[in-house]
Amino acid sequence: MPLADFAGEDVLLAWSWNGEPISREHGGPLRVVLPKLYFWKSAKWIKRIEFSALDKPGFWEVRGYHNYGDPWREQRYDDEA
Repeated sequence: MPLADFAGEDVLLAWSWNGEPISREHGGPLRVVLPKLYFWKSAKWIKRIEFSALDKPGFWEVRGYHNYGDPWREQRYDDEA
């Protein structure tokens, strides 16, 4: 995703909930929440964050989901997949 979206005011890097670490079932040790994009962009089980000048498709994108995922533009599936 573009850095500007990742750095948005509403983006969360969550490691706890109600004072307790997030359980593995709910995405622990770290979960990214990006409210403005489709929820597959809100990744679970984050072990590292990689910054790159090149755009590389992730887990869902190589399986046919849209590379950006704006719900207001209905960018759910990649038309070319």
